[in-house]
Amino acid sequence: MTSQTTQRVTVSAQSYYQERYSQPEDENYVYAYRIKIENEGHLPVQLLSRAWEVIDATGHRRHVEGEGVVGKQPWIAPGETYEYNSWVQFATPMGAMQGSYVMYRRDGQGVENYFRVAVPRFMHVSSAVLN
Repeated sequence: MTSQTTQRVTVSAQSYYQERYSQPEDENYVYAYRIKIENEGHLPVQLLSRAWEVIDATGHRRHVEGEGVVGKQPWIAPGETYEYNSWVQFATPMGAMQGSYVMYRRDGQGVENYFRVAVPRFMHVSSAVLN
């Protein structure tokens, strides 16, 4: 699992090759991934949006942006963790993802703070590459 902390929010990512759904003969490699977001601060935070850079083994890059994650804009209380699963597919047996989340936090004085949290680069590698 790969992790990175930004402004007391730690994001961890792990990839799982989905052999059952992949079709290497058609250049289709499917991966599930798990994201864990930990609020190590003293105030609740809300995940508002995401921005991903998806990079295949040839260097082809695509950008994915949108509101929330898996249809949600979760609040994460201090000391709590939010986890979700999603998936991605590549035309190559290896790839990587990295990105960021826009988060929101309001302090006890009513001051609003929007900030970006880094999602560290993590690799997607098929079992064929590992063998």
